[in-house]
Amino acid sequence: MRPPLIEYGTDMFKEFHGKEAGPHLDGLRRWVRTGELPMSRDEAARAQLLPTHDEQLARAEFGLAWHLWQRGDHERAQRHFERAGALAPLDWTIRRGSMPIQGKDPMGPDFFDLFREWMDAGRPDYRSLAQQRRGGAA
Repeated sequence: MRPPLIEYGTDMFKEFHGKEAGPHLDGLRRWVRTGELPMSRDEAARAQLLPTHDEQLARAEFGLAWHLWQRGDHERAQRHFERAGALAPLDWTIRRGSMPIQGKDPMGPDFFDLFREWMDAGRPDYRSLAQQRRGGAA
């Protein structure tokens, strides 16, 4: 158990996100080999990042959009994908994750527009976004 963190399996795109894969992979190997967890359940509970109302609503909008898309109702789905992105503009799971579903290239111009927004916002991850909401340390 641990809070959501953004980790990578390789350093292929390190120049974009600035995170090394090594520490995460070392911890993953320790877990596989010895069962060592990165933190206790209590530490994980204290570090849990609860979503804001808008973030939770964005997740619901994304889920509804995906459901509508799978049913073939692409026009209505598109409105909900857009609403989800507006509610959580820096949530990569919502914004970039919906690109291939909508027929957009997740490594094309739409991605680079999102990437510029993210860079302009200071390259936030889940922890720093929660920190901003709390007005201090997360």
